[in-house]
Amino acid sequence: MNSSALIHAVIDGVLTGSVYALMATGLTLIFGVMDIINVAQGIFVILGAYLSYALSVHWGIDPFVGLAITIPTLFFVGIAVEKAFFGRLKGPEKTAMSILVTYAISLVIEGTLNMVFTVNYVQIQAWYVNKSFRLFGVWFPYIYVFGFIMAAIMLSGLYILLYRTRFGASIRASLADQTAAALVGIDVRRVSTICFGIGIALTAPGGMIFGATNTFNASTSYDLISRLLTIIVLGGMGSLGGALLAGILMVTLEDLVGVIWSPVWSTLSFFLVLVIVLSVRPQGLFGKQSARVA
Repeated sequence: MNSSALIHAVIDGVLTGSVYALMATGLTLIFGVMDIINVAQGIFVILGAYLSYALSVHWGIDPFVGLAITIPTLFFVGIAVEKAFFGRLKGPEKTAMSILVTYAISLVIEGTLNMVFTVNYVQIQAWYVNKSFRLFGVWFPYIYVFGFIMAAIMLSGLYILLYRTRFGASIRASLADQTAAALVGIDVRRVSTICFGIGIALTAPGGMIFGATNTFNASTSYDLISRLLTIIVLGGMGSLGGALLAGILMVTLEDLVGVIWSPVWSTLSFFLVLVIVLSVRPQGLFGKQSARVA
C-alpha cells in the first residue's frame, strides 16, 4: 500500500470534509431550531454555486470575493422562503410537512436553474482551482486549502455567534426547548426566521467550493442532499458539533476506502457507515434520544 496515497486521502478528506460540514451545519441548525428537515438544502448549495459561476463568468469577480455578494443574497432568500412557507407550519405534523414543502421548493428552484443555465454541466474556474503547492513532500491543492480556511473561518464565526452573543444564547435555548425559551421571553419566531436565513447563507461558500471542485448542474443537488442528510443523521439530528465531526469523518473515510479498496466502493461506504452506526446508536453519534442538542 502506497503510504503517500493514504496521506493524500486523509488530507483531502479532512479539507473537503470541512466544507461538507459547513453545509451540513446549516441544515442541522435549521432542524434543531425549527424541527424542519430541509431537503432543499442541496439545491440551495447548487444555487450558490451557480451564483458564484455567474459572477465569475459575466462580471469577472473572483469566486471568493463574490462570497461578499452570494452569502447576503442567500441569507435574504432564506428569510423570504421561511416567511413565505414555514410560518404556517405548526403542530405535530410540522416536520413531516416540511419535507413536502422543501421538496416542492427544490423542484421549483431546479426547474428555474435549468431554464436559466440549461442542463449542461459547468464548473467554476479560477487560477487556484487546478494548481497545487508542495509542503513537507505532500501536494496540497490550493482550492481545498482555501476552502478549508474559509470553512474554519465561517464555523468559528458561527461558534462566536452561538456562544458569545445574546442572540446566540436565544438560539441555543430554542435548540434545547422552544416552549421553555418562549416562556423566558425569547421571540422564537424571530429566532427561527434568522436561523433559517443563516442555514441557507451557509450554502453559498459550500456551493462555491463544490462548484470549483466538481462539474455540476441543477440535478447534482440530489446526490448532495443525500450526503448532507447522512452527515446530520450520523452526527445526531440538531447537533452542530456532530455535523462538523461527521462531515470530516465521512468524507475522509470515503477517500480512504477509495485508496485502500476501490473507488467503486467509496461512495457505498459513505452510507454503509450510517447504517452500522444507527443500528447500534439510533440517535446518531452525538444526538440524544429525548432532547435536541446543540
